[in-house]
Amino acid sequence: MRPSSSLIALVLIMTALTVLTAVWWPGVDIVIMGLWGIVGIAVLLDIALSVWSKRIEIAFDLPSRGFVGHNVQLSVELSPHRGALPLKMEARLDLPPELVAQDVTTFDHEANRKATTTSSIDIRLTRRGVFKVETIWLKWASRLKLLEVVVRAPIARKITVAPDISPVLSGAINAQILPLEAGSKDMRLSGQGSEFHQLREFAVGMDTRSIDWKRSARMRSLVVRDLTAERNQQIILCVDSGRLMAEKIAGIAKLDRAINAALATCWAAGQAGDLVGFYNFDSRPRLFLPATPGRAAFTRVQSACATLRYEAHETNHTLGLTYLAGQLKRRSLIIIFSDFVDSTTAELMVETIRTLAKQHFIVYIALSDSSIKTLIEPDILTLDSVARSVAARQISQERRTVLETLSRLGVMCLDSTPEALTSDLIGRYIEIKSREML
Repeated sequence: MRPSSSLIALVLIMTALTVLTAVWWPGVDIVIMGLWGIVGIAVLLDIALSVWSKRIEIAFDLPSRGFVGHNVQLSVELSPHRGALPLKMEARLDLPPELVAQDVTTFDHEANRKATTTSSIDIRLTRRGVFKVETIWLKWASRLKLLEVVVRAPIARKITVAPDISPVLSGAINAQILPLEAGSKDMRLSGQGSEFHQLREFAVGMDTRSIDWKRSARMRSLVVRDLTAERNQQIILCVDSGRLMAEKIAGIAKLDRAINAALATCWAAGQAGDLVGFYNFDSRPRLFLPATPGRAAFTRVQSACATLRYEAHETNHTLGLTYLAGQLKRRSLIIIFSDFVDSTTAELMVETIRTLAKQHFIVYIALSDSSIKTLIEPDILTLDSVARSVAARQISQERRTVLETLSRLGVMCLDSTPEALTSDLIGRYIEIKSREML
């Protein structure tokens, strides 16, 4: 227990009275001593009443897993051992920095103070990993409001924060690619593929190399093999985990935003019949998973993404992307999740992507930060805000220059907000598949 603000105020008033009476009215010392005695008795009585009536049993429930960027609820069950629950209680959690909750949460038991009640505290998961929720601090006013009862209760629960696959679990990705799945049954395009489709009678203008001479001899007329273009395309999800990707946008690291979108795309591509591979790099190549089909690819990529580290090294795009090019034996759709500081530092990245784009179809993902726009257009004009506005405007312009350069090289650039990234990327993937751009 500790003194409440009411008790502190009372003691200050009594101290002032004691000083004044000692100086101006020495004869009333006995009265002041009596008042101090009453205060002391009131405090002792308050302690006794609080100890007798405010015994509380506390139980907790916390999910063992959650998705990065989502909230989980810590359920706090309070049961009065005897007496009634305090009218209001304040709760504060001891949390690691990766888990975020309100500084103080208030539990209101006005409705039913003599029965077991359950309250909850929202905890935001901002980073992947395994974290401990150690303790909770509860505080409430004593019976006479002279003291504050402070209780430290151990929680000792662990929670595993995994990449966000909620769009997959909810069926939102399946719904988004449904037209593509339906269309793929009918979109068997004639071309120079390897899959036999049908025989057709030869007509003037057709490629003579497609004539099936054996069948033509048996049928005594020229027929050609009609082939369908291959549709099991190869998708490589390329995730940069360097220093810049560890920076946060709207409270979540860029790396986690990229991982969430990559997993959603992996699922969509698998459902559409494509082969999906995964590649991670920072200052050097880290992990390469060759492309595999369907759900097997999703499981592998999900496991790989869960263990990606937040690196402090600067990204070496030249080394990382050159290594990737050496691993690919066929034309692929490469989706690059990365970042850059300015046009100067991005020069080597652009040159490497230029080389990569000669053999593959590249989609470059750049997350836009809404705080930059806020800095460009400040609400209040001061010398500091103007200086920040000029700097932010320059950053925005250089960023636009790099993306325009990549677009001229045939790279599809996606400059999306964190909230819309997954949906936008799936939309671009559907566009690429539908238009046979790969």
